[in-house]
Amino acid sequence: MELVHSGKVRDVYADGDELILVASDRVSVYDVVLPTPVPDKGKILTQLSLWWFERLADIIPNHVVSATDVPEEWAGRAIRCRRLDMLPVEWIARGHLAGLGLKEYQKSGTVSGVSLPDGLVEADRLPEPIFTPTTKAAEGHDEFITYDDVVREIGDDTAARLKDVTLAIYRRGAALAAERGIIIADTKLEFGRAADGSLVLGDEVLTPDSSRFWPADQWVPGRPQHSLDKQFVRDWSSTLDWDRTPPGPAIPDEVVEATRARYVEVYERLTGTAWTS
Repeated sequence: MELVHSGKVRDVYADGDELILVASDRVSVYDVVLPTPVPDKGKILTQLSLWWFERLADIIPNHVVSATDVPEEWAGRAIRCRRLDMLPVEWIARGHLAGLGLKEYQKSGTVSGVSLPDGLVEADRLPEPIFTPTTKAAEGHDEFITYDDVVREIGDDTAARLKDVTLAIYRRGAALAAERGIIIADTKLEFGRAADGSLVLGDEVLTPDSSRFWPADQWVPGRPQHSLDKQFVRDWSSTLDWDRTPPGPAIPDEVVEATRARYVEVYERLTGTAWTS
């Protein structure tokens, strides 16, 4: 096998015509990898993604070839995948106003060119889920783009199809999570083309690294929410005298433990299965 890419969290190895996608325990905030791992994080991301892939397979095919045919050293945190030509867009669906979407709305009343009602506050539920794509920057930060920008980048048919798929995945995920007492405020997806040209869901799906999860019984619009995702680490890092450039700060033990507990809680509440590392 050959290492072909090492990202902020995942390492990708080529194995013949297929890829091995390995999720590490690394944590990144503001596009900076922090020096302290969160134990089991990569395994939780992998296992939760696999759980979701099964429940979304009728909406669009995914890249999974096998969750077990991987090197023993990566068991539980690796997936054997099809090779995809990934599309240069972050496909984001939002059902609540938070994060960069909130900041964009406060400046312009829109997010990715989508007009929203006046008077919305942080964490408000939107009238309906919206599609708010961003660029997929190799370096630096992703930037909001409009649906028209996506059309110009990849064509009308592909843009329309994947906008619909993004919103369908979000709606199904949000509905299933709601039954388990969790709000999925927003989520980021990635798609690519397989060798035959078909569109395929790749990377991870509806995880605490790619989504905002809030306990439904603690949801109160107008303030920051209790996060069950990576936002907890972002919030901790924002209290530091750190300019958000490398090297990142070490994470204290208590923050590591609280972060891991949130990831485990999301996994257990969504899947109904106790986490065993």
